[in-house]
Amino acid sequence: MPTDIVVDAMGSDKAPEPEVRGAVLAARQYDVRVHLVGPEDRLRPILRQALRGQRLPVFIVPASEWITMDDKAAQAVRSKRDSTMRVGLKMVREGRAAGFFTGGNTGAAMATAKMVLGMLSGVDRPALATILPTIKGVPSLLLDVGANVDCDPDNLVQFAVMGYMYAKNVLKIHNPKVGLLSIGEEDLKGNSLTRDTLPLLRALTSINFTGNVEGRDLFNGHTDVAVCDGFVGNVALKSIEGTAQLLSASLRESLKSTVTSQVGALLSRKAFAEFKKRLDYSEYGGAVLLGVRGVCIIGHGSSNEKAIMNGIRVAAEFAQAEVNSGIESSLRSS
Repeated sequence: MPTDIVVDAMGSDKAPEPEVRGAVLAARQYDVRVHLVGPEDRLRPILRQALRGQRLPVFIVPASEWITMDDKAAQAVRSKRDSTMRVGLKMVREGRAAGFFTGGNTGAAMATAKMVLGMLSGVDRPALATILPTIKGVPSLLLDVGANVDCDPDNLVQFAVMGYMYAKNVLKIHNPKVGLLSIGEEDLKGNSLTRDTLPLLRALTSINFTGNVEGRDLFNGHTDVAVCDGFVGNVALKSIEGTAQLLSASLRESLKSTVTSQVGALLSRKAFAEFKKRLDYSEYGGAVLLGVRGVCIIGHGSSNEKAIMNGIRVAAEFAQAEVNSGIESSLRSS
């Protein structure tokens, strides 16, 4: 049976075109029904053009308001009661959809999800988790990447449990290795937060905690889940994105610099395409908001139709894996 996923059709920087086209791509490729939330008069002509006469399970759900990147999150969440985010997340809460995707204002999405969906039992704060590529070909998970600037040890323990369950049930990693992101592997390295969190994580029996990990371990495959506060995680994520852009641009320029390298570039086009694919954020769909009572995926504001399509896929996979019940069970037993 198809999985129903709601998309905030007015979220991204170039909305609603990427959302509509991404929804159509997802409906073609995956076993999903996509519900686009937004003003029907704007969505209908774009959807008609994107469908090209095909009959696909893509529907429009009317909403008269949307939250922009310039809006103050807390104020907009309260004042825009018919926003695309609120309407979409309400569908998830009422069981009319299994998951929600937005490429919109991250702060507003988190605040709306907490208000509309509520928190899982045993979770104090939600965490944003993002998937990273590794040299071993198996993805790793980094959380929190921006939901909580200030955290205490109990928050990080909850993040570790949530990350473990997501990696196990959605990424299909058997008994994922969980590490605490620090400035060294030794127990005494790090700041007061990491030193106070370490013994709590070692005492957990519900996850496979392996100790401190360093920044390079995010990509070398030594850990499957890396846990940190949102300040550290967001700085790490933005640095990773900038480095990926630099590598792609530098390699492209190098391959164009001489006739010999241009010939080499033609011969290695497939390898270069694969390299770009591994570094492309659009392949991973967006960050998962873990800890809320439902499925919420938050994508880049610059999400293109491919990123929207993959965000819908990730939302469906998350919903089908029933991660949230596993999180609550693990937190009860810890």
